[in-house]
This record gives sequence, structure tokens and C-alpha cells, in this order.
Amino acid sequence: MKQLQFPTYSFRFKNSENKVAIFDEIRKKFIIITPEEWVRQHVVQFLLQDKKYPKSHINVEKLLKINGLNKRYDIVVYNPDGSIFILVECKAPEIKISQHTFDQIARYNMTLNAEYLMVTNGLNHYFCKMDYENEKYDFLPELPEYQSLNSMK
Repeated sequence: MKQLQFPTYSFRFKNSENKVAIFDEIRKKFIIITPEEWVRQHVVQFLLQDKKYPKSHINVEKLLKINGLNKRYDIVVYNPDGSIFILVECKAPEIKISQHTFDQIARYNMTLNAEYLMVTNGLNHYFCKMDYENEKYDFLPELPEYQSLNSMK
């Protein structure tokens, strides 16, 4: 798989029906690896290892209803109170991050109301803090770490 702009992480792989699968620590099962899944698994490790978010606060690929349509978000990080702290949209490395990508995560966030957004294709990462009062998002150089988040509350 393609080298991504993340630190190097160790992953567990297995061959399944002539396809390679990667172990997802959050879903606790092997998932057939696609370019988007490769990015998703790097983001999970980034959140766990680099940002120190507890595994119990992270959810991966869950169904979401938007205007009666079934959609799936990639990754959500919850606050201890159950509200959504971060919503992550992952794209395959060959997919360019565009306004369309930001429109997609914004549509999802109208339902989820996350405090932060992350959009990545594994090569380019964008981090935003929501400003609901002014109906916009502000770009940030990075996401806050879990410890600093707790000290702010």
C-alpha cells in the first residue's frame, strides 16, 4: 500500500480469500484493505497513539441517516458526555480533497454537530474547529490532544 503522511504504525494483516485484510482495533475484526481503509486505519492509530484518545471514545464506519438517506461516517471521536468531539472523513490517497469533500462532511455534521472536523486522504490533512455561532469552520494546524482537551474542561 501507498506510504501516507502519518508516522509509521504497526498493523496486523491476514490473507482472506486471496485478499489482504487489516485488523481494525475499534471494530475488533479484520477488514479487507482498500486504499480508503488504509487511510482510515492510519487515522485510527493517529488518534490512539499520537493524540491519546481512548479507544472507548472512538467509533468507526457507522450508519447515519441524512434527509432519509443512509450514509456512513468514517470515524467519530466522542466526548465523555456522549456528544461528538471529532468527525473524520477519509478518502483514498488518489482522491483529491476538494470543496465537494468539505460539503460532504458539512452535511454529515449538520446531523452530528461535532466540535472538530478532520478531512484526509492520507497525504493531505485538514483540521477545522466548528464555529456554529457564525456558521463557519476555522482551519487549525492540528487537532488537540486528549490530555489538553481534558485540562480545558
